[in-house]
Formats: sequence, C-alpha cells, structure tokens
Amino acid sequence: MTAIAPRFGPQLIRLLLVTAVLTVGLLGALAGTASAHAALTGSDPKDGAVVDVAPREVTLTFSEQIAMGDDSIRVLDPSSERVDVAKMQDLSQGGTVRYAVGLKPGLPDGTYTVAWQAVSADSHPVSGAFTFSVGAPSATTATVPDQEAGGGLVGTLYDMVRYISYAGFILLVGGAAFVLACWQRGASVRPLQRLVVGGWVTLTAATLVLLLLRTPYTGSGKLGDMFDLGGLSDVLDTKTGAALVSRLLLLGAAALFIAVLFGAYAKRVTEAESESEQDGEGNAEAGKAKADLAFGLSLGGTVVAAGIAGTWALSEHASTGIQTGLAMPLDVLHLLAVAAWLGGLVSLLVALYRVPDLERAAVRRFSRIAFTSVVVLAVTGVYQSWRQVGSWDAWTDTSYGQLLLVKIGLIAVLLGAAWFSRRWTGLLGEDAKNAEAGAEADAEAGVEAGVKVGVKAGVDVAEETAEEDVAEAGTAADPERAAQLARQRTALATARKKRDRDADTERSGLRRSVLIEACVALVVLAVTTALTGTEPGRTQEKEVSRTGTEAAAPAPARPVNLTEPFDTGGTKGKGTLRLTIDPARPGTNLMHVWIDGPDGKPMDVPEVKVAYTLKSQQIGPLPVVPERLAAGHWSAGNVQIPMPGDWHLQVTVRTSDIDQTTIEKNVKIG
Repeated sequence: MTAIAPRFGPQLIRLLLVTAVLTVGLLGALAGTASAHAALTGSDPKDGAVVDVAPREVTLTFSEQIAMGDDSIRVLDPSSERVDVAKMQDLSQGGTVRYAVGLKPGLPDGTYTVAWQAVSADSHPVSGAFTFSVGAPSATTATVPDQEAGGGLVGTLYDMVRYISYAGFILLVGGAAFVLACWQRGASVRPLQRLVVGGWVTLTAATLVLLLLRTPYTGSGKLGDMFDLGGLSDVLDTKTGAALVSRLLLLGAAALFIAVLFGAYAKRVTEAESESEQDGEGNAEAGKAKADLAFGLSLGGTVVAAGIAGTWALSEHASTGIQTGLAMPLDVLHLLAVAAWLGGLVSLLVALYRVPDLERAAVRRFSRIAFTSVVVLAVTGVYQSWRQVGSWDAWTDTSYGQLLLVKIGLIAVLLGAAWFSRRWTGLLGEDAKNAEAGAEADAEAGVEAGVKVGVKAGVDVAEETAEEDVAEAGTAADPERAAQLARQRTALATARKKRDRDADTERSGLRRSVLIEACVALVVLAVTTALTGTEPGRTQEKEVSRTGTEAAAPAPARPVNLTEPFDTGGTKGKGTLRLTIDPARPGTNLMHVWIDGPDGKPMDVPEVKVAYTLKSQQIGPLPVVPERLAAGHWSAGNVQIPMPGDWHLQVTVRTSDIDQTTIEKNVKIG
C-alpha cells in the first residue's frame, strides 16, 4: 500500500487534526443546548401553588407520549424524605398524556418538591422538578440533583457514540455504494476494503455501546450502571432498545454482504477484466456472471442499508409529531442520500491518495451520484425543516432553528467545495480528450526523435536485457532471490505510477477540493447529531403557546377528591373508598375509583357502581359503570356532566354476593 503523497501529507494531517478538534469542541458546545421532545405542560398542584389541605396525589401532564417507570415521579418533604406511595398511575386518555402518584395521608404543612424523569417518544430523556406548599411555604425545601437527564459524563459519551455511529453508517453504506456504482475494480483494492470494513466495525461497536449506555443515560446517570443486566432488560422493552437490537441483526446481514462484495464479487471483476483482453464466449459469460452478482448485491445492499437507516427513523424525531407516516420513509431516504454522498466522498478521497491508478470514469460516475444525492437531500431536507421548525419565527427563536441555520450554512460551503471538485473532474475528462487528440502529433514527432535517440535506446535495451539475463541466471537456483527481485520490480512499478499521479495537476487539485469537502462534512455530521438531540422548533413554540394560554386563562375548576370509609357488614367488608373527578366541570370528565383495605393495600371487590343526581334541576340519576383496570382500581373515561351545580353522588360497593353498601356525598361541579 503506497504512502500519502509527500506534497499533501503534512497538509492532510494538519487539516484533519484541526477539523477533529473543532468537531469535538462543537459536539461539546452543542450537547449543552440539546433538549428533548416531550415537556411538562401542567401539574396539579401547580408549580409554586399553596393549598390549604394536602392533596391525595400529584398529577403531571406532558406535551407528548413518554415512557415512565414506577420510580419516575418522586415527591419529597422539606427534609428530603419521600412521601409518595404505591405505584405511578397512568391517567392518559385520548390526546392527553397524564400521570399521577399517590401521597401519604396527613402530610404536615410545608413546601414539597416533585422531581420527575422520563424518556421522550423520540428516545431522549427528560426531567424536571417543581414545588408546592401545604398551608404555608416552609423555610427549607428538599434538594434534587442539578444534573438533568441525559447530562453529565454519560450524556457526553452517549452523544459522542451517536456521532460515531452515524460516521460508521456513512462509511459502510457510502463505501460499498462507491465500489458497486462507481469503481467496481475497487472491490479488490485493499484501502477501500479497509474503509468499508472499518465502517461496519465502527457502527457495530457504537450500537453495542449505545445499548449499554441507555440505562444510565435515561436513568441514574452513573456510568457503572451500563452493566446492570436488570436495566438492560428494561431497555430492550423500549422502542429505542428494539431499534438498536434490530440494527445489530441487520449488521449481521451487512457482514455477509461485505464478505460477498470483497470475495466472490471481487473475483468476478478480476476474471471479467482478464477475459476482456480476449474475444469470444468466455468474455461474455464472465461479464454476465459479474453483472448478475452486481445486481444481487445492489438490491440486497439497498434493502439492508434502508433497514439500518430505518432504525434511526423509528426511534428519533421522524417517529413523533405530525405526518409520521410520510416523515419516516423520507428520513430513511435522507440518510441513504447522506451516506451515498459523504461516504462516497471519503471513498474517493482514499482512492485519490492511496490508489495510483484510479480511473477518470470512476470520478465522473461519482460526480453524477453526488449530484443526485444533493437533489434528494434538498427535497427531503425542505420537508423535514417545515415539519420540525413549524414557522418563520422558529428559525431564530428556537435552538433547533438556529442549529438548522448553521447546518444549512455548512452545507452551502460543502456545495461550494463540491463545485470545485466537479470542475477538476471536468478537467480530467478534457485531459483525456487532449491526450487522445495529440497522439498523432506526438507519433510524428516521435519518428524524428526516434532517429536521434534510437542508438541510445538500443544500448539501454541491450544493457537491460543483459542485466535481466544475469539476474535470471543468478536466481534460477535461488528462489528467495527471485522473490526479492519480483518485489523490487513491483515496488518500482508502484513508485512509477505514484510519480506519474503526483505530476498530474488536475488530479492534485481534485484531491485538495475533495479533502476540504470531507473536513466540512465532519462538522456537518456533528451539527446533524446535535439536531437529533434537540427539541424541534414546532414543539418548542407549542410549549410557549400553551404556557401563554394557561397564564391568560382563568383558573380552571379544581378536581374533586373524595375519601370515605365503608363497611358492607360482611367478611372483609371494611375498607376505604377514594374517588376523583377531573376536571370536575360540565362536559367530559375522567373518573377514577380506588378501593383500599384496612391495611392500606388495594382491595379487589366484585362490583363498583356510581350515579350522579342534580336534585335542584331534577336531573338524574345518571349511572356510570367504571371499568376495572387493576386490583382495587376502576376508571371511567367519558363521564358526561351536563351542567354545573351541587351534584349528589352515590357510590355502591359490593364485597360479596349479598354484602354491599352505598356511600352518598354532595360534590360541586364547575
């Protein structure tokens, strides 16, 4: 394998080092600006509220779907002791995402802290905290960790490994596409083989590390928890965990693809080239076998590459928000276009520096593929920008829009460098034509020159022939010496090709412009990685709109919370009834009923019935039959209350075939 051209070696090393430092710095700076998709949009009690009586539970409402565990909501008293009890309850219904956790009875006055942590639908962790007070604010409040979910050392490592995984995907897919579509002889070229295999190894290793980091990334934030098998089991049950496992399985298929590409296919290409020197049936058969194998590899490789790209589309921004059915396929297409362009660019750079005899036709074919990829990127990028940004103001008022502007500016620089590359590619083609057109003139001049140098050439040929005869005579009985001479001849031939390549001005210019493209692409990839971890502008504006609306609107009616003991008179007939009606105003309401035994644990009973009556207007009774959700827990999600007023509530609890009781209370609606 030849060394990098001396003329550009130091420049290459310095430029790549500077680019790497800038990229890592950019990743570190952008990691602090990244925020996730879902956000807390409401709570009961509200942040900073002062209530007269301690609530029986704390309710949190989110902007979009999230994944939460039993320990995701913690309520701490002023001395930092936990006062939440039982498991978290999912009260989500329709488009409302709501969770609640019960509190211990008889909480004393003071300020309480609610700390929560969850995983957004686009795989990023979210967390936060707020306070409320019972009676009056206390002098001291509980403290919660300042570090947000997904932050710290674990968050930085996770972001860097995500960047590396994108880079591995680009090298794997783009390098293989360059070989199949632009330079088939590259299948037997060692530097390109190392590039594609390196991309596969990088993506596989990064995917495994991401899978292990998910537990501390979305949970404790402690790096040591990445080897927690229980946490890993929980990760595998999530959407992101399933996507990472699917990616590993697809990479297994990609390994088979690489083996065929650099094995059987490389052999077919070599056979076809050797047969091309001969005419006849053998040449046609070799060409057909190579074409059939190339078609199969192209089809299978496209399916595998699209599947790997789909693991990102299914677990990140494309899978949430509006028009997901269209956004996910376009996101896959966007990723494939990026890989074909940038991965092919790196492959071209490697070939220009490490392969002396890269054909001009391969460069021109890649130029056409790069142009097509840019068109696809423009179309899909415009759609994704509209979908994620949402408005013109969001371009400058949200972190997502600002990052997107940076990415667009970098792509403009990248396209400028690509324009110079296309120009150098055109000059390569013109050189080929000029060389062919001047062949006849050179031949005529060569006749005259040959007369002058013929004698010298004859002497040189005679000397070389004599030297070869001596060498052959000397090595006939020495195989080791013969092998050494063969290696020397190969090295001399390679050095001659390298010298001719370095003397090609157009090829040197193309190498420089492609190198600049590759360095800018590294920074573009860093910004893209940061974008995938940043809350889209449309969602940020939605949160601001919701916050403003809530601030301007009058305070809504408070939910009804009812707690009453009961005794049906039979065996195990004593317990406590807890009922909530939310939002306790005319229209559709959500009702939950809990039955607790004397020990405070959930108590299952055969039947619970509820009825509402507005005696002042002679409305009712309106029966409600709640649905059993779990032991001791019933719910009804479409309780219609026609008008405000003091409604008479009747709750019938049956603990056996003959033992039941009815609890009656008046509740205020609206």
